[in-house]
Amino acid sequence: MNARYLYLAARLALPCLLAAVFPAAAQTGYPTHPVTLVVPFPPGGATDVGGRVIAQALGKELGQSVVVENRAGAGTVIGASYVARSAPDGYTLLISSGTTFTINPAVRRELPYDPVKNFEPIGIVARTGLILLAHPQVPVSDVKSFLAYARDPSHAGTPYGSFGSGTTANFVGEAFAAAAGIKLTHVAYKGSAPAMADLIGGQIPFSIDTVAAALPQLKNGKVKAIAVSSPQRSAFLPDVPTFAESGYPQVAMDTWLMVAAPRGLPAEVRTRLGKALADVIANPDIRKSLLAQGFEPGFQDAQQGEALIRKELPQMREIAERANIKAD
Repeated sequence: MNARYLYLAARLALPCLLAAVFPAAAQTGYPTHPVTLVVPFPPGGATDVGGRVIAQALGKELGQSVVVENRAGAGTVIGASYVARSAPDGYTLLISSGTTFTINPAVRRELPYDPVKNFEPIGIVARTGLILLAHPQVPVSDVKSFLAYARDPSHAGTPYGSFGSGTTANFVGEAFAAAAGIKLTHVAYKGSAPAMADLIGGQIPFSIDTVAAALPQLKNGKVKAIAVSSPQRSAFLPDVPTFAESGYPQVAMDTWLMVAAPRGLPAEVRTRLGKALADVIANPDIRKSLLAQGFEPGFQDAQQGEALIRKELPQMREIAERANIKAD
């Protein structure tokens, strides 16, 4: 066997060796075709609109279009399950909230996905707090006066509305009730719109909703703000105190949006997506668009996303068990 033959054989074998050593994405230059971003909510909501803003910008960063696909239903379970079953190649992504990753596991006994084993965070892109709201004519202006109202025997079991049983709003209400040692009656609605309509109409005295959903009604004076649940004051409502500032540090939770992929991404794909997403959220125009939807933009990487899920899971399970919270 002469030297020239050995040289040619080595040249022919090299691509096969590289394919065995390096992930497929490194060979093909991910992405080579459009990426799907699944939104597990109906079209038109804040997550859907925010997701479309991120998808368009992410497509520009990646050099391929990112197509939004709405797969709503069952409290994000339908869309999340679809992504969890997809190939871990970076072409099917999910954008969702804590509902998918920490709330559903706490309120649903049988869940067709595992929030840790089946998903790989790419990054958290934005957050929005939740807010305790009151009808304008209810004589409550802060947490102290709310507690006086709720402890009055004539207001026993004070009702509060939310956008659904087993939602983040429900969890905030029950966490506050437990921390304050009061009895509240949860009234579950199917979405923010009917809950807000009944609050404005006076059918319920209080509700808990996202800052994003409440902002238009607060600006119009149709409802009033009592306290926000986020660890810090909302940038949209700087004059509204947090529950923590009002003496209840146990009530410090918000809603966050995370982009995630099926677990098992090739390292190169994970790195490419993480950098592209960080660059998207650093873009002033994208930040402005997210702010317009009531989200406070801010990028947290994959490790921070993993840590947040692992931190919140036991907290949400403890609240759900204590208050006997069940999914609709």
